[in-house]
Parts: sequence; C-alpha cells; structure tokens
Amino acid sequence: MGIVMTNTRLSPASRHFRALLLAATVLGGATPALAQEADKVSTVDELVVTGARVSEASVAIGTDHATATVSITREALLSAPAGVTGLKMLESLPGFNVQANDALGMYEFGNSVSVRAFNFQQIGFLLDNIPMGRSDQFGGSPIYRYVDNENLNRVTASAGAGDVALPSYASLGPIVDYFTQKPSETAGGSASQTFGSDSLRRTFLRLETGEHAGLSAYVSGSWIKGDLWRGPGTIDRKHYEGKINYALSNGGNISFQTVHNDYYDYDSPSITKAQYAGTANDPFGRKGRSFAYLGNVPLSTPFGSAATDSSLPQTTAGVPYSNANYAQYYKFAVNKRKDHLYGLTLNTPITDAIDVTATGYYEDKSGYGVSPEAYTTSLASYNAERLIVAGLTAPKGLQYGLSGIDGTRKGVTGKVAWRAGFNKFEAGLWLEDDDYHRTQARYNVQDGNPDGAPLLNEPVHLQRNYTSTRETTQFFLKDTLSLVDDKLKVELGFKATDIDYKISGYRNPADYIAKRQPTIKANWKDDFLPQVGVVYNLNSRDQIFSSYSENMALPRGADDVFSAASPSAPGPEPETSTNLELGYRANRPTFNASFVVYKTEFKNRLQAFAALVPGGGGTTETFYQNVGAVKASGAEFSGQWKPELLGGKIYFNANASYNKSEFQDDIANFTLTPTPAALKIAGNAVPDFPEWLFQGGVTVEPTDGVVFNVSARHIDDRYTNFTNSETTKGYTIVNAYLDLGDGFAAGPLKQVKARVNVDNIFDKDYLGTISTTVNTPATFRPGSHRTIQFTLSADF
Repeated sequence: MGIVMTNTRLSPASRHFRALLLAATVLGGATPALAQEADKVSTVDELVVTGARVSEASVAIGTDHATATVSITREALLSAPAGVTGLKMLESLPGFNVQANDALGMYEFGNSVSVRAFNFQQIGFLLDNIPMGRSDQFGGSPIYRYVDNENLNRVTASAGAGDVALPSYASLGPIVDYFTQKPSETAGGSASQTFGSDSLRRTFLRLETGEHAGLSAYVSGSWIKGDLWRGPGTIDRKHYEGKINYALSNGGNISFQTVHNDYYDYDSPSITKAQYAGTANDPFGRKGRSFAYLGNVPLSTPFGSAATDSSLPQTTAGVPYSNANYAQYYKFAVNKRKDHLYGLTLNTPITDAIDVTATGYYEDKSGYGVSPEAYTTSLASYNAERLIVAGLTAPKGLQYGLSGIDGTRKGVTGKVAWRAGFNKFEAGLWLEDDDYHRTQARYNVQDGNPDGAPLLNEPVHLQRNYTSTRETTQFFLKDTLSLVDDKLKVELGFKATDIDYKISGYRNPADYIAKRQPTIKANWKDDFLPQVGVVYNLNSRDQIFSSYSENMALPRGADDVFSAASPSAPGPEPETSTNLELGYRANRPTFNASFVVYKTEFKNRLQAFAALVPGGGGTTETFYQNVGAVKASGAEFSGQWKPELLGGKIYFNANASYNKSEFQDDIANFTLTPTPAALKIAGNAVPDFPEWLFQGGVTVEPTDGVVFNVSARHIDDRYTNFTNSETTKGYTIVNAYLDLGDGFAAGPLKQVKARVNVDNIFDKDYLGTISTTVNTPATFRPGSHRTIQFTLSADF
C-alpha cells in the first residue's frame, strides 16, 4: 500500500510572505550602492569585561544572529558536574525546561525537554555538521550518547528557528548544535577523576599527538559506574571519542571523527501522585520519591492461602509466580545500548570567494530492553497465538520481555558558499538513509521465578519483528545581504524536504495471528519552506532582530503509529509550524542582554499519549495522535552583569521566560465511552509546558585560581494531561560549585584543579519528568536528592 502525504497548501499569510520574500530578493540585488560585503564583521562591540565565566557577547546574547541564538561556553561545560549529559546542560539556556531522573541526566528514559512549544522530539540536534536523526530513546540517536563535555568547545541553541542551512527532519524550528574541540597543536593530554554520591565513580582521559606536518589527533575515554539513586541497580557507561585533523595548505582542513558508546543500566519506575503520597495501597508500602522496584523476590504463597508481610499470594492455582506484583522486581527492568558513529568532513576554499564544506557519516546501533509481563497477560497472548505461531511454550510465571533493536544510518551533507559584492550565497544538499530493525517477544524464565535465568529457547508469544526505513532528501538556498553601510543584514532562504518512509514485517501480535507481513509506505514533503531574518545595528552597541520561518517534520513516533494501525489505515500528516520572533540586544561595558518575543503555531500536531502496560510493573507505552493546532506565544530574557562597584570580583547572570501554549481544536472521535465522542480540549494548556521559567546565578572570583558559583532554577506549575484536570507544583533547585587551582602546576602536570559540585543543595523533594496523559492522572519521575561530587583534574 502506498500513502502519499504532501504539505503544499499555502495560507493567505504565507502567500503574501512569499511575495514579499521575492520582492526583497529583487530589491537586494538592485541596490549595490547601499551595501557592503556580506561577510564583514559586525560593528557591535564585544563585552569588554573579563572573568573566568564571562562570555563574549557573540555567545551570551547571540550578536549578529537573526534568530534568538545563545550558547553554552566551554568554561560552563567544564564547571558542570563531571559526566553531566549535554542534554541536561541545556537547562541553563533561556526557555529550556529540562527534566531528568537523576542529577547527571544519565537515565535515558527519564529525560524530557521542552522549549517554547517544542519538545525533545521536535528539536533538531547536530554534532559537528552531522545531523543526529530521531531523538527516540529506543532506536533513535539522542545526542547525549555521542558527547563528553570535556571534548566540547561549545553548544549553540536556537530556540525558535535554526539556520535554514542546518540539516534536520526532526526540527519544527529549534536547532541545537554541538561543536567538539580540534586536536591540540602540542602533544600531551588531560585526565580527571570524580567521586560522588550514590557510589559514583568517573574517570576521564584524553591523549593528544600534537601537530606534525599538518596532522594532529586525539583519543579520549570516559568510564562511569554508580548506583541508582532510587532503588536497586547500577549505571555503567563506557564512552570513547577520537578525531584526526589534517590542515590543508590553502587554509582548509580534513577531519575524521568517531564516537563509541556502550551503556547499561537498570530502570526505575514512573509513579502516580497517589503512589508518591502513599495513598495507593501499595502492597509493599512504598511511597515518596524513594518509590522504587523491589531488590528481592517476595515469597510465593500457595493459592488460597493468606499472604505474609514477605510474600505474595498466587493468583492462579499451581503457578507460584502468577501474581502480577512480581513484575516489580528490578532485574526485569534493564536497558543496554551500543552506538558507533563515524564522520569525515572536508572544509576548503575553492577561490577567495568560494568555500566548500562536505561531510559523510555512518552510524551503527544495537541494543535491547527488558521489561516484565504478568502471567495472566502472557497467558491470554499465548492462547491467541499458540495454534498459529509454531514453537511457542506456555507461560510458567513471570515472563521475560525482550525488545531488541539494531540498524544503520548513513548520509552526506554538502554546502557551497559564494561571496559576491554585498551578497553571500549558500546552497546545500543533505541525503540520508536510516534503516531500523525492531524485535519484541516474551520468554519464560527458569521455574517462572523472577530470579530465574531467561529461557530464550522458550518463547511464550511474539510481538514484533519489523524493519522501517527513512530516506531523506533536503535542499536549501540562502542569500545573506549586508546593506546600509553594513548596519543592516538580511537573510533570505528556503529549504525543500522530501522523506520516503516504509515499514515491513510483523508490526504487532495481530500480524502474527493474521499471518501477514504488510509493507506500508508513506511520503511527506514540502518543496518550499521559507525563512527570512533581519539584523539591524542601531549603533555600535544595540541591535534589533527578527525572523520568520516555516517548518515541516517527520511525524514523531512514525513506527509506533504504523505499528498500531490497521494496514489499510491512512498514516498521519506531517507536523508543520510557523515561527515568528522579534528581539533586541544591548551590549554595554559592564553588561549585555537580549530580549525576544515570539509566536508559534502548529498544524497537524502529533501528541504523545502514554498508557500503562497491563502487568508491566508500572512501565508505559507511548503512541501518537493528531490533536489539531497548537498556538504558543511568549517572551525570553537573557543577560549577564559585572558591576564596577564590586571591584570586578563578582558578576551575575540570569534568564527568564514566559510561555503560553494552548490547544486550538478538540480531539474528534476520542473514545470516552463505547461510543466515540469528541474530547473537549480547545483552549486548554499543553501539558508539561510551564508558563514561567527562571535561571539565575552569581559567580565570585575572590582571588586568582578560585571561582565560586551558586545558581537557582525555578520551574512553574505544570498541567499533566490534556483536560487540565491535574497539575504538579512548581519547584526551585539551588546548585553550587567551587573551582580551585586554575593556573596551578606541579611537575609535569599543568592546570591542576579541584572542583566540588553540589546539586539540589536544600534537598528539594519534587516531581520532575511527566509522562503526560489525555484525561487521567499522569505518572512522574521524582527529582533526585542532594548530590555531591569531587573532581580532581590536570593537563599534561
């Protein structure tokens, strides 16, 4: 079956805008007397004050960018707790609501991100020009698997509209770019050792070859081990990175980079507010933020007998571990991932006016997840398949659910930049093939005992065995014009996106029962997605900027959508968005600041619906449904200030944002009863999007080699479901770090430092990550307790 979905219908506003776009292009080409060369440096001065944690204005407030663009500096990355994920670091940027299950953000299924009206899967991520593809934790390429903070040079984020030249099929506007360091020109290296709460141990080592005849390289590794802060289980991560750089005689370079990530951890459960409060009549008496899976298997009481405090009664006579509560055992909640990424990049000038950049990349991934399934659930599925699927075995007790993934992703990006007079023309192409294989089945364990060895030769029932592919073609054109004596910069561009999708195989148990392996195809494309931006220098220290963009993204959860639907059901329309923003930047000798207002509108928005898996021990499965349009508007502020009156020993930074995101349509044919009916949500707030966010900090440098910082982060109340019938309270977290020894040397060691990080100083007890629902109570992941780290590092 082939399904073609094309998003080419233009609203009147879009048609008017495109007419203006063409007119502006003609005007730009006809006014050379007003212009300077497009690549001249801005006349807006940089921040003149200095400090260990003071960023240049180009970084702190995004000077010269036509969109709201800010960065996390290398100094800030190295001041964060050792091992913190690059994703969690985004919480320091204006408007980014980052929730994590633990202080480092290591537990993948506990992470969530929202900015303006976008969530994690609607943000585009890149690593040194390599697009990261889907951000799905199960089968995707989330950025936090591919970076170590010590190797990063900076992280740059555009909250509303990333540059049209950046390749992504996931972004509906926001783009986050991660840039790694180049190899050093001198031989040597760096090392650090960290000890922290929950038995955390982390070692980092980087070795540099130095430059020889234009060739330089480095290799690094980090090793993390620790206990879960909530319940039994461990985290184990081995991560390796390497880069080779060759400097060309013409000023260009060729670089090869590789990343290898090996990750293994145990899950912790999402819980309801009733479980958190201790009013859910939990059979094990669990409650509060320490609510966790069981570290030991309870005894099994024979059918019909009374249970004791340390036992669970059988629910099926003669089946010792038939009680669904055995699914709470922690060894049945495991994640394992291996990811490998390779990239080759060429940057070279062709002439004085023409530059070429090209990148080829290849990614290989594999892994599995383990989840439990209760006896009665497995028995029903076994009975449905046993006369159809050969080789099945009747369930014995608690079943071992094994979900496997593997796949490859390969692609190439290329861009040409040509400077001609006051124009800088750019054109580029991105091609990618993403192949993904998913399996899922339930197996017996020895004697049905949760502590028994998995019997992978005894499948109880089969769930999935399919392959999905995504073939993406994206093209862009862009012209940057410098006008009015270089005071005005205008960016005009568009991109075209074409995505072919196919899924083949056993998508769900119904396919096994029907003895079918359907192939379903879909196509989503838009040949004209425009972007226009303007930056105007009011004087040498003030800028105004504005941008407008249209975007289209691959439907989130496409595999889940097509896996659950009938083979004849139409697939979802792609999500589309329009983003408009207007801002002002100020840069003064003692402070800089940026203020932006924005408006965003979605069409065909897909929203995640999370539902508890029966007999799944508190685990959830997510599916997606179109909920019509969403509108969001708000304002963001970001700035830093180093007052003269304090003698330059202290400085401040802060960002604040206000965001209002609302559904515009009711959900038609939502099944509230056996008779389908509409769900009234128009005008409701989108769940998990706080109206107010604040981040502020103060840094003190009392003397050379000493830096102390304390910061606070506030998240406003959030709705947890579409009907806005449940909320979770806002919270404020205070963190601090003390950095000692900058510039200190001892023998062959240079830059010997000691750092102490304390997260959640006041041990705030709160509910963080939300698994949102439609009209029922949501589930949450409690925020982590107070954590302390000590890190000793040195260069050599």
